[in-house]
Order: sequence, then structure tokens, then C-alpha cells
Amino acid sequence: QVQLVESGGGLVQAGGSLRLSCEASGRTFSRYAMGWFRQAPGKEREFVARISWSGSSTYYADSVKGRFTISRDNAKTTVYLQMNSLKPEDTAVYYCAARMGPGTSWYREYDYWGQGTQVTVSS
Repeated sequence: QVQLVESGGGLVQAGGSLRLSCEASGRTFSRYAMGWFRQAPGKEREFVARISWSGSSTYYADSVKGRFTISRDNAKTTVYLQMNSLKPEDTAVYYCAARMGPGTSWYREYDYWGQGTQVTVSS
């Protein structure tokens, strides 16, 4: 089993920045692809960013490309999401997820999920 715990969410003004963290425990972390997803009330969960097990490959949703950066520190078993130039439409609960093998952008491909952390961006 893998446990994931997100942190770092909060309330920020438009144009501000936040860094989310996802700490993993349980099984070996380094061989899991990791993804960040978000979900607003009444909306489907949507892909934000993902990173390969080696950290060599990253992929971003068009809506966040150029503003968000995903990274991982396998020694700390932690994945980060640096969010800059935040917009009100970024408001959502953000979840990290883990999947053995290559990453995908479809949330149903992931096996382990954190509890989520709220990000609210005011105008």
C-alpha cells in the first residue's frame, strides 16, 4: 500500500504563488509515476501535471503550461507542484496520485490518491 498526503494549499490573490507538496509512504516511491489532478465542486476531476518515475519526463495540461512546474525528490519521497501566476479558475481541491509504471493523464489509471488540499485564488 502507498499513502499520499498533500499539503501547501491556501488562499492567495490572483497572480500569487503556492507550492504544493505530496509526501509518500509505504512501498518504494521511486518506481511510481506521479500526477497532480484537481477538482472543483460539481466538476469532473481534471489532469494538471505528471512526472515519470525517473523524473526525466513531465507533462502539463494546456491550462497550466508555463505557470506550473512539477518536480520530485525521491530521497524525500515527495512530489511538488510549484504554481505561479495563479488565476481564479485555478481554484479547486488538488490531489496527488501514484501509478506503477508510466504516467497517464486519465485519473482512472491511478491507483493511490491523497486526501486533497484546497487552493483558492481570489480576484
